[in-house]
Amino acid sequence: MVEEEAEGMVMMRRSGPYERVARMASGNAVVVFSVSGCCMCHVVKRLLLGLGVGPTVYELDQLGKGGREIQAVLSHLLSAASPSPSTSVSAAAVPAVFVGGQLLGGVDKVMSCHINGSLVPLLKQAGALWL
Repeated sequence: MVEEEAEGMVMMRRSGPYERVARMASGNAVVVFSVSGCCMCHVVKRLLLGLGVGPTVYELDQLGKGGREIQAVLSHLLSAASPSPSTSVSAAAVPAVFVGGQLLGGVDKVMSCHINGSLVPLLKQAGALWL
């Protein structure tokens, strides 16, 4: 019984940052995890604003230790979702864009969706755009 409780506590601690990211990501139709001063983060935020989307933006460098934990979770999620194993883990951590609570991806995925015309329908489906 004690071993099961200890295992449960370890699992809770391990899943804590992932659960926090899931809660934050599902708090709005579009959520961007960013770092102030990151040019790729700026590009994604400007694109979304230019399309008429008001994303919730979390600047991870302004969240202290919690921001570093979130960045590690995002790095893991983005590297797992990346089709290319050569993607740099640190470069993939931000920006991380969630649409409708689901991970869309980083700057490359957002730009790809924008260019191929699938970004606006995704945003409409999530309730971020009405036009």
